Amino acid sequence: MLDVVQTQNIELRQKQEGKCILIVDDEAIIRDLCSRALKGYRVLEAADGEEALKVFENGGVDVILTDVMMPNMDGIELLKKLKELEPTLVVIVMTGYADKDIILNALKADADDFITKPLNLLQLKTAIEKALVKKALKEEIANLKNVDRLKSNFLSLVSHKFRTPITSISLFLQNLASGVYDPEDPDLSMIYKESCYLGGLVTDLLNFSQMMDKGDKLKLEPCNLNSIILDILPASREVAGKSGVEIAFNLDPIPSLFLDREKVSFAIKQVIDNAFKFSKERGRVSIQIEKQEDLSRIIVEDEGIGISKEDLPKIFEKFYQVDRENTGQIRGFGLGLFYAREFIRLHHGKLVIESEPGKGTKVTITLPAAEGCPI
Repeated sequence: MLDVVQTQNIELRQKQEGKCILIVDDEAIIRDLCSRALKGYRVLEAADGEEALKVFENGGVDVILTDVMMPNMDGIELLKKLKELEPTLVVIVMTGYADKDIILNALKADADDFITKPLNLLQLKTAIEKALVKKALKEEIANLKNVDRLKSNFLSLVSHKFRTPITSISLFLQNLASGVYDPEDPDLSMIYKESCYLGGLVTDLLNFSQMMDKGDKLKLEPCNLNSIILDILPASREVAGKSGVEIAFNLDPIPSLFLDREKVSFAIKQVIDNAFKFSKERGRVSIQIEKQEDLSRIIVEDEGIGISKEDLPKIFEKFYQVDRENTGQIRGFGLGLFYAREFIRLHHGKLVIESEPGKGTKVTITLPAAEGCPI
């Protein structure tokens, strides 16, 4: 019997470990009482709604336990703002009032549970445990919905990207079957380009699939950033397609870094490809590598069409593509920058983009410059 109890206690501690509860009440004695009752959890405190919002914005809060009647911002207003910021957040409302209007307003604002004052400590612990289970279920449902949405968006995007070249090739083949054929017809060259484009799309899909399968595990090895860039350029379709764009190099000699070569190469290639893809037929792309103390930076600048302020916050979203002319014909899948930033973050680095419409784009990749040892 003792072993069963000990096992249950261990399981309870494992569930509690790392979970953060934010207690919001203008009475310090209530906050202290709740903190003592929730021993085993990580507990934060706030004296009113405004202070609670600031604490919440720092991240890491799993459940919020809030009073209703507080100065500056009451619990109902706090509840509304929290649900706007994070719909899956679980909020328990404490109230000493049996006012139906208060309860109704809290329910309308999507309160997850209620606790009446004076507090029953057993009820408090039970409510927190139920809240954590509810939060896990909410997150799982949200993730499933997000996956379904991404699948739908992806299938729609892929079908759209494939439709145009397939239609062009199909029309050409119909003319050919009807006996309408001229070896000097410029459409023949166009069909060849469309076929190459289709092949490129399939290659990109396979590359993205492989990258997703590899997940967040890093295979670290000594890598030279200069050689990575020099390997990328001759293999890039985007670079080859813009022969009128000049390439300017300023590559400082940097010792080898311990990196995942495949992931870092992928990230740098996406940035370089975009620099040429969104350049005009003539222009300049500069690629610079520099070392500053314990950081290595790769800076890629172009003189292309640039990105608007409205588009900048969205460019790291999956499937998002900048299409200023609304043609719907931007080539690619809108996944490159998403994975590029994720792979750089896995190395504890940053990928930052600065841009203005008509003035080009500057992308800076920053990596820790730890030499001779794994990151």
